[in-house]
Amino acid sequence: MSLPDGLAEDLGAEVASAQQISGGSINEAWRVELADGRTAFVKARADAAPGEFAAEAAALRWLAEPGRVRVPSVLAVGDGDAGGVHVAGDGDVSPARVDAPGAARSGSRFLALEWVQPGSLTDAGAEALGRGLARLHAAGAPAFGAFRDGGEALRIGPLVFDVTPDDDWPAFYAERLLRPLLAPAVDRGALSAGAARAVERVCERLPELAGPAEPPARLHGDLWSGNVLAGADGSAWLIDPAAYGGHREVDLAMLRLFAVPSPRILAAYEEAAPLAPGHADRLALWQLFPLLVHTVLFGGGYGGSVEEVARRYAG
Repeated sequence: MSLPDGLAEDLGAEVASAQQISGGSINEAWRVELADGRTAFVKARADAAPGEFAAEAAALRWLAEPGRVRVPSVLAVGDGDAGGVHVAGDGDVSPARVDAPGAARSGSRFLALEWVQPGSLTDAGAEALGRGLARLHAAGAPAFGAFRDGGEALRIGPLVFDVTPDDDWPAFYAERLLRPLLAPAVDRGALSAGAARAVERVCERLPELAGPAEPPARLHGDLWSGNVLAGADGSAWLIDPAAYGGHREVDLAMLRLFAVPSPRILAAYEEAAPLAPGHADRLALWQLFPLLVHTVLFGGGYGGSVEEVARRYAG
């Protein structure tokens, strides 16, 4: 796959050079040097769903809005048959006219972001991330679920979840996130019927398992270690969000799922915004969702992990 057609026009500068780099498991990606001195990260996929990259752009802007965490700026986004979107000078993302500067005219589906020069996370960067996450979560969301009108679908890879706003977190977590994954996981042979029944029991018990009620937090939504990028100055940048309004413990649980984060991140978070009693006991409960997502997408040993967690909480 080559660079999206008309990218230079969309970005408002000629492409001086482009180097193909890793774009994750599903996208093609490039490091693009522009003639005006900017460097962009561009990712694209021919079969991307309409609105997919525009939704990611909106999520990045929503996370950046409180000014508490660092996320790459959106430079341009194309939405294929929808005619692209225009990125205004203030970073707003809105439907584009065909003749709008910065609009994707080619029908390509892509996202162009500010390039973050990679480095190593310093202790100060880890502490700043912990404080920043606490303040990001505190910035809140209008409800549990979608953070904007017309954003009632949450995408994680090829999976789509109904995130129509709700005021009941345990019901939202059970009915919108966990239960829809059970049939696909069983159908692909990655989750046993017994494990699925255990998850169903967890869903029934969620009102008593979820802990003290909290207001909707502004979540990154897919905050595993691979989506925390260290910049050249040692600070942390958040990328690839699946943002929605949810319980703040979810982001912290995801951060600890596949790696051991710097203890300075968690300590700084706790200092800025102490967690509710029993949060350690709920850690694996919130990890059940990403484990189910991985069970559906990848199979392997994830189904066994889901069963182990579910039986712990099934009672």
